[in-house]
Amino acid sequence: MTTEIQKLPKAFGVWFKDLEIWSVNSFFKIGWQWRKEFIKPLHTALQRNQLEINRKEFPLDTLQLITLHFDGSIEPRDLQSEFKGKLFSATSGDVIYSKIDVRNGAIGIIPDDMNIAAVSSEFPVYKVLPNVALPDYIKIVFRTQQFLQLINSMISGASGRKRVQPDQLEQIEIPLPPIAIQQAIVNHYQTAQAKIKGAYEEIEQLKASIDERFFQDLGLKPSTLNEYPKVFAVWWKDFLRWSVSYNQANQSGEDITQGVYPVIELNSILKSVQYGTSVKANITEQGIPIIRMNNLVNGFLEVSKLKHIELTDREQKSLLLNHGDILFNRTNSKELVGKCAVFNLDGAYVFASYLIRVTVDESKAIPEFITYVINSRIGRQQIDSLSRQIIGQANINSEELRSLQIPLPPVKTQINIMSRLKEGHKTISHERERAESKKKEIESEIEALILGTKKIEETL
Repeated sequence: MTTEIQKLPKAFGVWFKDLEIWSVNSFFKIGWQWRKEFIKPLHTALQRNQLEINRKEFPLDTLQLITLHFDGSIEPRDLQSEFKGKLFSATSGDVIYSKIDVRNGAIGIIPDDMNIAAVSSEFPVYKVLPNVALPDYIKIVFRTQQFLQLINSMISGASGRKRVQPDQLEQIEIPLPPIAIQQAIVNHYQTAQAKIKGAYEEIEQLKASIDERFFQDLGLKPSTLNEYPKVFAVWWKDFLRWSVSYNQANQSGEDITQGVYPVIELNSILKSVQYGTSVKANITEQGIPIIRMNNLVNGFLEVSKLKHIELTDREQKSLLLNHGDILFNRTNSKELVGKCAVFNLDGAYVFASYLIRVTVDESKAIPEFITYVINSRIGRQQIDSLSRQIIGQANINSEELRSLQIPLPPVKTQINIMSRLKEGHKTISHERERAESKKKEIESEIEALILGTKKIEETL
């Protein structure tokens, strides 16, 4: 069952006395389908808590600051510099939200394992009144699309820094049925979430077994070490690069020299290496589609959202991608830099400057095998040691890319290995589609339960 969010008419009139915010979207209302006596403003369930922390009695290093994510999750964080503003306490079960980012979903409940937290004035704190509402029920309401759209209709302030003030939030009306019904909805939600989590855990286990088979095919044993040693020694004959971090990673990661196949330098099997274009892309579909770093997802190309660029014939010819080209992400966050995918699309595409295009000699290696090796722990341990941190982003250049060490079986063996991997990843893709479909179905059902278009009895 699906639910639809109420849409505003294309034209409507409003008395000036009723105009509170100069915004068309501010007139969005949720059509709750509960009995009228159950629809109440949030302030009937939430009590504002403004308990300021005495900074003289509790120095900053004794306090637990937190990070509130867009999915509503909360985790502790370390403060890297002195915080000079006022801080307020929040305890487990309290509701907090970000005035600026609540429109993106930054509203949540302090978890049970966090007895007390410290937040700035940008994060209003509320106690949930136990005789009126359950914290977990309130959290579910916060995650619905209807609630988030309503929040977005209330934003005020300059563009990019729009805030939802406490008095606005407190006036939002939500369904507050009897506690027993709230508990039933919470139980249903938690059971459904456990099923979704279990489905994704099974996918991760399947992926791990496929990766383990890949290492076995290369005659390698995956490393069981989780941390790099602080002190280590390397034989001169094993000293491949003059870098502490590189050799540290090699000591802790996969010892690719112990496999059954020779280890070669990536450069020895490359025919060409090229950076992409820095010409500005557009969203008006003018010119030729361009592959950018966000189109590289989990080892594959995702092109549902493409931009275009206009190039001269000469520029376009030099940048056109061919089947079998490997695209590397040369700059991004540390965990994403070095990620790569094989270009296998029909049609004309070029690539952006944040990517490096390499072409392998297919008489020595197939692109899919090289890509898989580099995306695996074999490649990650090398890229992590080679990449440099610049203004918050990691970077790797073409020379460092050329120097990557690759265990290389004969081409026929590579083809056989990739054939098995392809079948395994088909199964993973099928299971992931099932999990995503189930997740959407559950999210739609929860929306319907909160909206009131479906009764909790219908789920039993």
